[in-house]
Amino acid sequence: MESKSSAQEAKNLTIHVERNPPESRLSELGIKSWPKWGCPPGKFLLKFDAQETCYLLKGKVKSYTKGSSEFVEFGAGDLVVIPKGLSCTWDVSVAVDKHYKFDSS
Repeated sequence: MESKSSAQEAKNLTIHVERNPPESRLSELGIKSWPKWGCPPGKFLLKFDAQETCYLLKGKVKSYTKGSSEFVEFGAGDLVVIPKGLSCTWDVSVAVDKHYKFDSS
């Protein structure tokens, strides 16, 4: 198995944001049946041991990848895919309410 440099790994651990997906896409994914999670404004250190797909009902987040000053911003109405293995800090400026699902693989 090839070893990747941490810079390459970080590049592969990218958060994908789909802005305001159509209702048909949300229905297809069955989002309304997913569990819900929320948090107040603040900074949260998170490590994702599985890929997570989430849909934000409320909130505004800047996610900073560990060891980087770069961030991805997302909020209410966004469908977000967070890769397995990502460590990041969520800087939450507006309280989050989201539906989420972990990839079972």
